[in-house]
Amino acid sequence: MYTASDLKKNLRIKIDNEPYMVTEFNFVKPGKGQALYRCRLKNMITGSQFERTFRSVDTFEPADLQEKKMQYLYPEEGKYCFMDNVSYEQVFLTKEQVGDAKNFLIDNIDVSILLFEDRPLEISLPNFVDLVVTEAEPWAKGDSVTGNSKPVILQTGYRILVPTFIDEGEKIRVDTRTGEYLTRVKA
Repeated sequence: MYTASDLKKNLRIKIDNEPYMVTEFNFVKPGKGQALYRCRLKNMITGSQFERTFRSVDTFEPADLQEKKMQYLYPEEGKYCFMDNVSYEQVFLTKEQVGDAKNFLIDNIDVSILLFEDRPLEISLPNFVDLVVTEAEPWAKGDSVTGNSKPVILQTGYRILVPTFIDEGEKIRVDTRTGEYLTRVKA
């Protein structure tokens, strides 16, 4: 059990049988009376946020969260299918749960999925993925108006800026945290 004094940013707690993450935290000590803890909480299922004030005597249960390694299989009707690497059980996540990670999902990539009471909440990708450039405009020498980069489209449909020497069909490494080009991958 957590007390209000244990609250801090990114702490995950359970309120009314739902997981919440503390996104902001302030300690307030008025001249008279008890200390107060003002928090901004984010519901990890719905994504809704609100502010709540707690007294120092309030207690909370830790959110029963677990992370499982899973493998991405395929998209289907607006959902994404993942398979548990141990039990081979399949789980479907919605577009909202996957979010921007869809830009980096390739077949058979291993990811971590955060579960709350066996319900999937969110996905964590590896920091770097190797993707193939499917569309790239040729770069003409002297075409320096746009600088030293050009837009390309990757195999997942993601548009990214890369150096001018990258051509169609090449494999590049992308940082999934920032969505930026890192390096060319030698085959």
